[in-house]
Amino acid sequence: MKIIGSFVSPYVRKVLACLHLKGLAYEIDPITPFFGNDEFRRLSPLSRIPVLIDGDFTAGDSSVICAYIDEAYPGPPLLPSDPKDRARARWFEEYADTRLGDVFIWNLFYQKLVHPMVWGEPGDQQRIDKALAEDIPEVMDYLEGQLPESGWLFGEFGLADIAIATFFRNAAYVDYHPDPARWPKVASFVDRALAHDAFAATKPFEDIQRGVDIKGRRQALLDAGHRSPVKRSGLRRLARER
Repeated sequence: MKIIGSFVSPYVRKVLACLHLKGLAYEIDPITPFFGNDEFRRLSPLSRIPVLIDGDFTAGDSSVICAYIDEAYPGPPLLPSDPKDRARARWFEEYADTRLGDVFIWNLFYQKLVHPMVWGEPGDQQRIDKALAEDIPEVMDYLEGQLPESGWLFGEFGLADIAIATFFRNAAYVDYHPDPARWPKVASFVDRALAHDAFAATKPFEDIQRGVDIKGRRQALLDAGHRSPVKRSGLRRLARER
């Protein structure tokens, strides 16, 4: 099984955490976000990461990949068994992918970190200010009313917990942390979720990716133990996340 994607992508991190829960081995092609090529475009027509290659089967979109993993392979289920709980878990995944993706990734992480590092230009400060003053508090208020004081959303650690927690690691990379005085449930949930082995297993590779110049990043990750399963040539194209 092979995954094309960046270790610091919240969507890739979600898939890798689910693979960890299932006990599935994988190789990763550590593509740098926003850079792909003709072969990548063939595998991912929407130019999104992550991409899963499982034998002769290829799938894009993190939610599609996680659903496939859960249905195709035995092991701990990623979703709860009760139909209503399963529906709620899927809702939390969708909410995280869309709303948390907007406020934490596009409006904060990309503006404060990606724009300067990748494009060499400052991010939109008005967008950052609005996210911090309005959008993120709204999200945090909602999550404070949904997350448990201890443990996980549906008993066992699963997809819903992973889908929410993954965005907070990117938020931490730009110095945003939930205020435990204002949102104690969220702060506690994020701390214990990100400390879970499913997330801790890939943290060293995230640190490598964040600590190496973009031109040498791919080789540094490969040297650290991940080899490329996909040959690359041709024009570079935009690679988004979902």
